[in-house]
Amino acid sequence: MTDHPGLSIVVPVYRGANTVGQLVAELSALKPEGGMEIILVNDGSPDNSAEVCQALLGTATVPLIYIEHARNYGEHNAVMTGLRRARGDYVITMDDDLQNPPEEVVRLYDHARNGRWDVVYTRYASKKHALWRNIGSRFANAVADRLLDKPKGLYLSSFRCMARLVVQSVTRYTGPYPYVDGLIMEVTQRIDSIEVRHLPRAEGRSNYTLTRLVRLWLNLATSFSLAPLRMATFLGIGMATLGAIGAALTIIEALVVRGTPSGYASTMVVILLVGGVQSMILGVLGEYVGRTFLSANGKPQGTVRLISRNRAAEDEAS
Repeated sequence: MTDHPGLSIVVPVYRGANTVGQLVAELSALKPEGGMEIILVNDGSPDNSAEVCQALLGTATVPLIYIEHARNYGEHNAVMTGLRRARGDYVITMDDDLQNPPEEVVRLYDHARNGRWDVVYTRYASKKHALWRNIGSRFANAVADRLLDKPKGLYLSSFRCMARLVVQSVTRYTGPYPYVDGLIMEVTQRIDSIEVRHLPRAEGRSNYTLTRLVRLWLNLATSFSLAPLRMATFLGIGMATLGAIGAALTIIEALVVRGTPSGYASTMVVILLVGGVQSMILGVLGEYVGRTFLSANGKPQGTVRLISRNRAAEDEAS
């Protein structure tokens, strides 16, 4: 028996008690080349996902590793924790909500393996998310097109396959604000994508609220790009230029036109406009400084409370 499987599947679990059992059962029926292991990372889920995942350790027919975070850190943090424990030549990450059909796993794996791609993303002809979530995803990908060094138009999906080389490089990042796709783009450009089916959510609603999406955009923008700082600089230069022009016009008007009444409206417009830009610039700077401060003070990327393996996983590890 080899000391590592051909494929590892990392699944972050959050409010997935009603779906993770079916997901593991369907994945266990697959027969990828070189065998596989499944890694479930419970990211502080408030439901009974912990009990369900631990019960799966006694019933799963493939090597299964269960990891439990001490609290909720976020999807990308949970993925990073799973990647560090993955032993496969290739690693697939996927959600626990059954929107990605498990039967697409082998096709994704074979495409990456046979094509010798470092990373293969999935794309969807039709996404079964809510309208606001689809708009948010398009916005995030549009931002990534401008901020990340990624192939133009590549859709960044959480259902992706990575070669071992990429996994080893990505997991060297230990900061508290990981953005897996940004880390991938810093490692390789040998990237491809395939189209897969996307199913309606089997249970409940998306765990991505508007607040979580905003946090994700902030991670994307501030962790892997200086573009927001440069934008703030250009806005500052632009406002300084407009201010200089306005000052010159005001002086000329005062010299040429006698008895010019002072304009309350124009004064307030200038004050509010300049104040708004200054506040935005300070906010961008504060975001960078705050993240640097928290990173320097050792804010954890994820604290693991528990790691459990079923018998099949223990046999392979021994």
